[in-house]
Amino acid sequence: MSLTDQLVQYLVTGVSVGAVYGLVGLGFAIIFNATGVINFAQGEFVMLGGMCAVAFTGLGMPLITAALLSVAVVTAIGLLVERLTIRTLPGASIMTLIIATIGASFVLKGGAKLLWGPEAVILPAFSGHQPLHIGAAGIAPQRVWVMGVVLVSVIGVQLFFKYTLAGKAMQACAINRSAAQLVGININRTVSVSFGLSAALAALGGIVLTPATMMRYSQGATFTLTGFLAAVVGGLGNGIGAVVGGIMLGVLEALAGGFIDILTSSLIHSGYSKAIALAVALLVLWLRPQGLLGRREREAG
Repeated sequence: MSLTDQLVQYLVTGVSVGAVYGLVGLGFAIIFNATGVINFAQGEFVMLGGMCAVAFTGLGMPLITAALLSVAVVTAIGLLVERLTIRTLPGASIMTLIIATIGASFVLKGGAKLLWGPEAVILPAFSGHQPLHIGAAGIAPQRVWVMGVVLVSVIGVQLFFKYTLAGKAMQACAINRSAAQLVGININRTVSVSFGLSAALAALGGIVLTPATMMRYSQGATFTLTGFLAAVVGGLGNGIGAVVGGIMLGVLEALAGGFIDILTSSLIHSGYSKAIALAVALLVLWLRPQGLLGRREREAG
């Protein structure tokens, strides 16, 4: 395989994984805009989406039914996390609420290990394993599914914000929470919608990614870290920026891993690839602290 074909393969892999990172980052942005809180249980929703889909298909359900039911279950779990963290700690500091979400992530991870054990699980590919060819590069069809589902999800979120009352209420909270409350917006309901929506998006990402990479109970922390980094790189609170940041991280990780794998041993490329992607992300933040699409805060004075 030529270097160009390898590059194409790495790019497709990076975009597909990075799109899921971006979807997690979008969930971070939605909750941050509504509450000012970073939800560190966000990555666990990705893991739960994949694990639940595997469990439901194991019961003999068709894939589409299992996927829809998994999204519904994870959305309910997201709403429960909001009830047990944000809602039960009125007046608590932002740091206290963030720590509460970290506690929720440990509970979800432990529960997943009890239910499914430590082994990795996998879903059947949505449309078989016959690779699509671009030149000599073979692209797994599931990678195309990942990118397509993420694209449709992001477009759906933008339409939700633009055309629904709930979406407009969430935007109002992001602009000025106190003013939104003064004009009659129910803040508690808006926060619940933000948690439910972010959990549903993460679950979708987990469902489409599981046939391509498998899923295990411990992967939530990785998705949390990369999703948070994607949100920060793109501009915390900017949903589109989070998706752009996630894709950038995924591509950097795939390219770094692929070329290090060529030059050295495959046993070490994974750790180095993540380190290189993180280093580039930190460089971006050093050059542009507000993120790629974030707005620079003006100093009062």
